[in-house]
Amino acid sequence: MAHSAFTLLSGDPVLDRRLDWARAFLAEGDAAACAELLAETVADAPHFAAAWFLLGEARAALADRDGAAEAFERVRALDPDDALGAGLHLARLGAAPAAGAMSAAYVRTLFDQYADRFDTALRDKLAYRGPELLFEAVARAVAARGRTLDFAEGLDLGCGTGLAGVLFATVVERLAGVDLSPAMLEKAAALGFYARLEAGEMGAALEAVPDAGLDLILAADALCYVADLASIFHAARRALRADGLFAFTLETHDGGGVILRDTLRYAHSADHVRALAQAAGLGVVLLEAASTRAEKSVAVPGLVCVLG
Repeated sequence: MAHSAFTLLSGDPVLDRRLDWARAFLAEGDAAACAELLAETVADAPHFAAAWFLLGEARAALADRDGAAEAFERVRALDPDDALGAGLHLARLGAAPAAGAMSAAYVRTLFDQYADRFDTALRDKLAYRGPELLFEAVARAVAARGRTLDFAEGLDLGCGTGLAGVLFATVVERLAGVDLSPAMLEKAAALGFYARLEAGEMGAALEAVPDAGLDLILAADALCYVADLASIFHAARRALRADGLFAFTLETHDGGGVILRDTLRYAHSADHVRALAQAAGLGVVLLEAASTRAEKSVAVPGLVCVLG
């Protein structure tokens, strides 16, 4: 769901300008001035979801946990689909569980807005190399099994603009892609190598695959938007043929289980991934530490995984 006028605009140009001023205050580090201006704004326009959202961010910056949670709850009440991602901020505040905090509407909106600059931003600003790491890992996994690097049916989960697909299309006879963002899918379609593209959730796309219908499942930098990987792992196990592979990258951390990082992306520990794979009946072919991207010039801890 794209942001609606209901979500982003108050209907009053004066109040909308206040939002811009408040955003500038916060960008300059003056969270107190931002919060004060927005408190007046939402009093005048209680339906103004974007103002409530920014008020939540300002209050969080002021360490006002309860006030921030109140503002983000107001956002969710105004927009139950949660295109702004208030649920994630509530989870970061400890006011909601991390699992299920990331709405499909938030992911779709985020990447619809990001589509035109996605490739450049990832490659130039974040030094993104997930597709290359994934391709190399699959090549090594295949070689270790004594088979050739070729697949009949593949599915690219969270395919985005096709950054991973452009590599894997050379070794997959029929490669399909699924992504929540229609704008990203338009970019992928223009490349011309996907046999089929679908707008939808990764888990639902896997569930729709016939038993043993795939030789290769990919997820390059996509599962960091999923808190609970168990259902995807089980669906992948059912969808894979006997010698099929499920290859993906993840962000990771040194603790246990899964955490929601301050970047609003999930990080899964290596032991957690191994346990989920075992529970789903998947064997670990390869699981290595590998950073796919940098943030503020610092490598983000990650994993490259191939399950079979």
